[in-house]
Amino acid sequence: MLLFLAEWPRFSLEGEVDIGRFPRALVDDARGRMRCNGNRCGALVGTVGVATSCAIYDRRPDVCKACMPGDDACRTARQHFGLYASSDEILISSLSSSG
Repeated sequence: MLLFLAEWPRFSLEGEVDIGRFPRALVDDARGRMRCNGNRCGALVGTVGVATSCAIYDRRPDVCKACMPGDDACRTARQHFGLYASSDEILISSLSSSG
């Protein structure tokens, strides 16, 4: 099982050109990751547990692209913050148990 990491979302596969696509205000150069506001990525807009989206979805880092609704990383992060299963997670769970 994956653990929630406070260091997430770190840049892992992106080079300087890729990182240059992100708005400078959202990059934490000292830590090699997206800038966070507390435990929340600076690019996340909306209310956690209600409705959120990524302000740079089309250009998001590879680590963010790898996290899919309902996967281990998603469930771990949701559990860490005391959030119930997402509707996508419930759907994925029901599809995988029916087949």
